Amino acid sequence: MKNGSLSFYDQTYHEELLAFYLPLEQEQFTALPVDALRKCNEDPGRYPIVITDISGKAVGFFVLHEGENIRDYTSNTNAMVIRALSINQVEQGKGYAKEAMLQLPEFVSKNFPEINELILSVNFKNETAKKVYEKAGFEDRGQIKHGPAGPQYVMHYDIKKQ
Repeated sequence: MKNGSLSFYDQTYHEELLAFYLPLEQEQFTALPVDALRKCNEDPGRYPIVITDISGKAVGFFVLHEGENIRDYTSNTNAMVIRALSINQVEQGKGYAKEAMLQLPEFVSKNFPEINELILSVNFKNETAKKVYEKAGFEDRGQIKHGPAGPQYVMHYDIKKQ
């Protein structure tokens, strides 16, 4: 990533992630990193990922989720769901989310070679996020899922294997 990179979560990022702030209108669509990390501790199929800037500071966060608990999205056993993507408010608007999604297929291919599809859901009311995902190559294939804040588009990205 030209402005940073993707890394698996470790304790060195904990304080920065704890300090994340999201406005209330964004909190309805995603989880704060500290809450998402709690769920990762309860489910071995969840992998917390940190988005860092060029200096290595945590600016964003999301979870890659695989296993039986994603079957309400897909029957593809080689798929992963992206959950709880957030960019700390002070870092928003700098392209980190789009950069992370552009780099994610390569990151997943390297670290999870069996995975051939990425899936995420985005609330109907969150058009800004939907546009970011579309620019990164995710497709709306007409699948709709009901989420806690209303209906969601389910978006797919097929990972091409070399």
